Amino acid sequence: MTVQSIGEGPLVTDGCVLYARVQQFYAEQVALLDEMRAEEFAATFTEDGVLSPSPAAPAARGRAAVAAALRAAHGRRFGSQPVRRRHRHDMLRVSVRPDGALHTRYCTLVTVTRPWDPVPVLGPSCAVEDLLVFRDGGLFVQERRVVPDHLSF
Repeated sequence: MTVQSIGEGPLVTDGCVLYARVQQFYAEQVALLDEMRAEEFAATFTEDGVLSPSPAAPAARGRAAVAAALRAAHGRRFGSQPVRRRHRHDMLRVSVRPDGALHTRYCTLVTVTRPWDPVPVLGPSCAVEDLLVFRDGGLFVQERRVVPDHLSF
């Protein structure tokens, strides 16, 4: 296994190891999202990270704005209703850019369950593209662009 120094963190050039590392990052990040731990979720972005949640919504720039946008969107959609959301990612593609950053693309499907209904409701289906960077030995989102399928036509 060859290790190449990329940015401030090591990048293992074995594609399987890199892919697993990115998947682990997303597994940890989506757990924060599903649990509505907005500040901790926002901390997975760089200080100046950008979240574009939809072509129809303004981008959130910076961690505080990302956390605020997450809480606001949840409040608009669910109000004070108790819900359990699950973001299910699949079809992950990872490519290394010449500058060492990672470009990822994946699909996500959101399910929403309420305590009075055992059958989850399907939420949006989206395509997501991220620019991930290595900082302080970890991965962070520099930029995320989410396009709900119904807005992609």
